[in-house]
Amino acid sequence: MPPVARTPGEIRASIEQNRQELGQSLDALRAEVTELTDWRGQIRRHQRQVLIGAGIAGFVLGGGFAALGALTFGRGRRRQLGR
Repeated sequence: MPPVARTPGEIRASIEQNRQELGQSLDALRAEVTELTDWRGQIRRHQRQVLIGAGIAGFVLGGGFAALGALTFGRGRRRQLGR
């Protein structure tokens, strides 16, 4: 079968429909990007997980600094001075 020729009006209508669909897709994408990059909203939605993570990070960092301080200034020198 030979391809069906479209009239200029049908081509214009098709282009306009594609343009509208593209605009809707772009609006949806823009809304999704806005939602995903809203870090305050992400924190609000995942507040419990953020607090748990912050607590763990504080514990690890605090322990790391305490251990570093003990190695640098603490027990090692006290033992040497006590002998």
